[in-house]
This record gives sequence, C-alpha cells and structure tokens, in this order.
Amino acid sequence: MPVRTFDQEMGFIQQLSPYHYRVAAGFVPGMSVPGVFYVNDRLKGLLFEELQAYCQRGEHGGFLPAVKQLANVAALPGIVKKSIALPDVHSGYGFAIGNVAAFDMADPQAVVSPGGVGFDINCGVRLIRTNLTESDVADVREQLAQALFDHIPVGVGSQGIIPTTARDLEEALEMGMDWSLREASRRLQGGYSWAQDKEHWEEYGGMVGGEPSKVVDEVFDRVAARKMGIDQVGQVCVMIHSGSRGLGHQVATDALVGMERAMARDGILTNDRQLACARIGSQEGQDYLTAMACAANYAWVNRSSMTFLCRQAFAKMFGSTPDDLDMHVVYDVSHNIAKVEEHLVDGQLKTLLVHRKGSTRAFPPHHPLIPVDYQLTGQPVLIGGTMGTCSYVLTGTEKGMGETFGSTCHGAGRARSRNNSRNKLDYQQVLDALKTKGIAIRVASPKLVMEEAPESYKDVSEVVDTCHSAGISKKTVKLRPIAVVKG
Repeated sequence: MPVRTFDQEMGFIQQLSPYHYRVAAGFVPGMSVPGVFYVNDRLKGLLFEELQAYCQRGEHGGFLPAVKQLANVAALPGIVKKSIALPDVHSGYGFAIGNVAAFDMADPQAVVSPGGVGFDINCGVRLIRTNLTESDVADVREQLAQALFDHIPVGVGSQGIIPTTARDLEEALEMGMDWSLREASRRLQGGYSWAQDKEHWEEYGGMVGGEPSKVVDEVFDRVAARKMGIDQVGQVCVMIHSGSRGLGHQVATDALVGMERAMARDGILTNDRQLACARIGSQEGQDYLTAMACAANYAWVNRSSMTFLCRQAFAKMFGSTPDDLDMHVVYDVSHNIAKVEEHLVDGQLKTLLVHRKGSTRAFPPHHPLIPVDYQLTGQPVLIGGTMGTCSYVLTGTEKGMGETFGSTCHGAGRARSRNNSRNKLDYQQVLDALKTKGIAIRVASPKLVMEEAPESYKDVSEVVDTCHSAGISKKTVKLRPIAVVKG
C-alpha cells in the first residue's frame, strides 16, 4: 500500500457537513465505493492524528489507522453504497471497530469477513428497568454492588449457580433465547427468562442456522422514554454488557484459517490479510455464518442468565420479587454481528449481509423488525459508557436507515489501547476518582480498572451528540452510573 504524506492523504478526504466526511476512491487501491465517517470537531482530532502518525512512520509497520481500515473495507468484493464509520471508531482487526459495511447477497462475488464481526461475537448490551429510585438504593449501593458481584459469575473460568451439561450447551447454541425460556418452565417457576423478554431482543434472541447499575439522569424524549417504562429522573436501571467471549474468539479464529485457503482458491485479493474473507455462498462462508449464529445464540443465553441472576440479587436485597420491582427488559442489542437484512439501495430493495462491528442496529419507527411497543418511536439503541461516565438510550431514525443501513454508534470508543491504559494509569487513582463520584465498584481483576477507566475512552457524550446532530439516531435518555461490576 503506498505511503503518502499527511497532506496528500487529506486530499482524498472531503468534509460534507459538520459531522460527516467522505473518503474518495484512490485513498487505497481497489476501492469500489467511498468511505464515510461521522465525527464532530472535537472527535476528528483523534482520527487525523492517528493518520498523521501513520504517514510519519512510513512503512515501519504497526496498526493501520482507522481511516485506512475504513477504506480497505471499501475495496472488498460485493460491497454496496459505502463503507461507514461511526464516531466511536478506532483501529481493530481488519475492520475498524465502529465500521459498518453491507454486501449484496445476490452478487456471487460478495464476501463475508470475520473481521467485520469481531472476535467477541454478539458482544452486546441489555437494559433492564426497575421501579426503584436513587433514594431507594442510596444507603445500600455498596451492598447492592456486592450482591451483583456474588450472584453473577465474573472473569475467565468463573462458575455460576445455573447447572449446564454438554447437551445443554449444544442446545443453547442452537436455540438461543428459546433455550432460556424452555429451561424456565422445566427447572424453576418464572426462572431464567420471562416470556415477554423475548419481544424486546434483536432477532428475538436467536439466530437460525455485568455491568453497571445506573440511574436516569436526563430524559430527552419523554414519549419514547415512557414507551420504554423509563419515565422519571432518578429511576434505577441495570445495564448488562456481555458477549460470547472465548467461544466467539474460537469461531472467528477457525474461520480465518479456512478463509485464507478459500481466498487463494478463489483468487480473492484484499489490501490487508486481516480482511480474510470468503464468498457468501461458498462452503467456508456458509460454515462461518452458521458458527457465528451459534456464538450469537450463546451470547444471548449469557445475557439471559445474567438477567435472571441480576433479578435474584435485587429481589434478595429489597425483600421483594423481580416482578414487583418491575424488572422488565427494555431492549437487548448486538454490537458485533452480521445479519441478512433488506435495504433500499439506489431505489431498489436488496437483500444484504450487513456487517456491524462495534456498532448498533438502529431501525426507525414503523420498521417491521422492531417490537410493537416501539413502532411509533423507533428501536431503542443502548450506548454503554465507561465505569465513570454516563450511558445513553437512543432511538433509530429514517435518516439513519438511509445513510448507515440503520446503524449508529455502540459506545465511547477507545482513545488508548488496553496495554497503554495499564501502563499509563494508576489503579488506586482510578478507584479514588470513581469513589469521589459516588460509584460503587467490584472488579474480577485490578487490570480491568485501568483498561476500562474513563481516561481510556473518548467522551461518550460527544459520540452520542454527533450521531444525534447528524440525524442517524436520536437521544432519548441519559443514564448515570452508581454501581459497576466488571469481569
């Protein structure tokens, strides 16, 4: 790949609006569509500084900057319209994290790429409301954090109270949320999942083939918030952020090995070997999509099980029942996944395989794939902040459907690598800062405190404001952390 001066590289980048940039063909070899990215004036510096550092390095290696990764995706076979980066974008494996790309299922050359999904398949977020207020938990937030830590297994190798066999695992991979529902009736009354939970999940919690307790800090759209059962400042909610962990990593690793052979066989060339891919219709492509669906189902069962354990912890702490505490799922979204969807492309309805890596589906009002509850307001979009910063609930928009294949940001986006965070940040200082903010915290490993510290990430409010101002999603509720459990 040619290395140009920073000024030469910037000659390919055009600002379309205060929040929207276009990367023209020629930025990297073979681009068949442009790249576009969404950042405001306060976020663009990180992207351009990364690109400048890359130019100054010349050909001395290191990670590709996110803008280069965005453009490399625009050169993949079968991509339609554009390669898209959301404002939380940062460098990843192959695809940037925060990259969205769609491939035409009718094009025999179109590909699927594990790098466009990520290693933690269906890493995602769930929001559970309660009828508790901040005053109800003010005096017990430390005990509540401990109860969640005790109930929910955290960290590699931890074990929980839900017994599972090899057969259970196999069925969970196949059934997803339906496994949790079936086990609820087989094992215990009102158990691992509530039937109404399923209505508020992407894909209804299955593909065929613990984090913070928060309080509502601000409501931007009262109509949409009321539909979600979030209708007052100070209301306590629980946000669960989890994925498929080691299983998803193994699925991606195995697929990448097979796809490298398929690329050699089928003559597929990419600008970066991390973009290993296979024709969607090939055996390797279909094998990956099937395995990805299994990992996604596993992640949904994980979040379902964590929801059950969270409900148990709250019920025990407050001497009530989860139902009496109104602990219903507001919604559950996926951040790392590829889905077959229908979208308008140049006025024609096409069936596309939409890769969303570190990004969130954000469908607009009246879309048939969102629950009846949210038909008038749009799909809820859950944006997790850091341990010490706010999170958000957004809703999808028609403009986002047209511009980003119904996608928006997924979180703050890293500003430091995990390694840099561990080396540069002080464990005790981060803990003291969180304590000053009144946040109770429990972690499985001290290194997580530095890796997930607010200083390691971009400003999530700037990320969300960019999406809101660009019109690709709409701010609904702001959540403030009061207790965090990390594993």
